[in-house]
Amino acid sequence: MRFTGIYTPIITPFLDDGSIDWDGYADVIEWQIENGVAGVIVGGSTGEFYALSKEERIQQFRFAAERINGRVELMAGVNDIRVEECLEITAAAKAAGAQSLLVAAPPYSLPSEAELAHHVLKIAEAGLPIMLYNYPGRTGVEMGGEFLSSVSQNPLVCAIKESSGDYTRLPYLARNYPGIELVVGGEEQVLEFAAWGAKAWVCASANIFPAECVKFMEIAASGADQAHARQLMAAFMPLMGILEQGGKFLQCVKHGCAEQGRPSGIVRPPLLPMDDALKQEMSGITAATRKDVNAILNAKG
Repeated sequence: MRFTGIYTPIITPFLDDGSIDWDGYADVIEWQIENGVAGVIVGGSTGEFYALSKEERIQQFRFAAERINGRVELMAGVNDIRVEECLEITAAAKAAGAQSLLVAAPPYSLPSEAELAHHVLKIAEAGLPIMLYNYPGRTGVEMGGEFLSSVSQNPLVCAIKESSGDYTRLPYLARNYPGIELVVGGEEQVLEFAAWGAKAWVCASANIFPAECVKFMEIAASGADQAHARQLMAAFMPLMGILEQGGKFLQCVKHGCAEQGRPSGIVRPPLLPMDDALKQEMSGITAATRKDVNAILNAKG
């Protein structure tokens, strides 16, 4: 398997004036490494890439590569609404030292499957392994059979983060495209993905609970103790539910980080701060998740 374990799409902590908190960013990266993740994703939607300038995104790649220094994998999110920007950012990520790329469909343009395949294969010319990111809810298009049949011929296209929420896609992908690894792309669907062979999880929750998510994925992917895996899934579900269904994904992730005493800061526009009621709900869920998950893990030794 090319991808195994937790790949955390890290947040971008901001100062009150909206600038990047670089000291906090270094802390975010270091904490993930200390807690055993397999890789750090810089430039994902959880990192608010869409709200950063191209210069800031490239600076993040360089900064992260220097901080990581080969200790875990650096994956670069290289998505943008303009193809030219995607290609420039891809080149910059490779030059900075990224070891793999996370590639989605360019949003808003609604490319056909053939056009999307052309786009991905153009990015593959950079020579880095690609994890596809299928999220039609954000991009407006799905990575369907025509697309997958085309890009699967390229060995650099080696995984797919499946975030469609469509459970029928899991056996479809596992059965028809075995050369493209299935990667967990839905916080609430870890066990379903693991049942179809997924060994890796692009895990937003790991911004809050990295060590716990690492252990959970090890247990789920091994298949050796499904009762234990279900216990952990049940304990994580309130957190994953509010992240995926609460309507304030990034605000909740950042608030969860703050609840752990981690750097987080504001969200950049167009997003606005969460209200006090949601903050209180998120705080309660974070505390309960920490208590319940660790009790289950400690009971098993």
